[in-house]
Amino acid sequence: MSAPKILVIPGSLRSASYNIRLAAVATKELTLAEADVTRISLADYPLPLYDADRVAKEGPPANAVKLKQLLAAHRGVFIASPEYNASITPLLKNTIDWISVVREPGEVQLAVFQNRAFAIGGASPGRSGALNSLLTLRQVLSIGCRAFVVPEQVAIPNAEQAFDAQDELADARAAGQLKTVLKKLVDYARLFGG
Repeated sequence: MSAPKILVIPGSLRSASYNIRLAAVATKELTLAEADVTRISLADYPLPLYDADRVAKEGPPANAVKLKQLLAAHRGVFIASPEYNASITPLLKNTIDWISVVREPGEVQLAVFQNRAFAIGGASPGRSGALNSLLTLRQVLSIGCRAFVVPEQVAIPNAEQAFDAQDELADARAAGQLKTVLKKLVDYARLFGG
């Protein structure tokens, strides 16, 4: 059985981001689960604020097209979502909005969000572990984009103490949660990959 292709996206650009660290741990775990993993930084795909008038006049920006093609090339996606004011980051929402309007001629709207599995996780310095962000992201993906989102998720509270010196998750419960989520993601990605 071929290795499922999984895309890992941290929803933050901040150099000291806990969610960039979570994405790195997820990448290691997915590699151990024999997935073919691609981890990206959204810093490499800068996008303007979403503007429907711009889409009508000029079409989507080149980086939105590249991100859509990346998404299309993978059967599973893990998003590490920070929490800003009880929601997802503007960066992550803007990225999803741009990808959602990229279509080939004759392609059904939001087709790139179908036939693949999404898994979500978040780390936050607060006690909720980015839970509000995950609720919002789940809604955006599953309702807004009609994507399949793995029911399990990982929410890591008190993120400043969540990682050890080797940048692994220090808490066994959080590490186990992440492994469960990623195993489900790999399983569903295999199903979607045929």
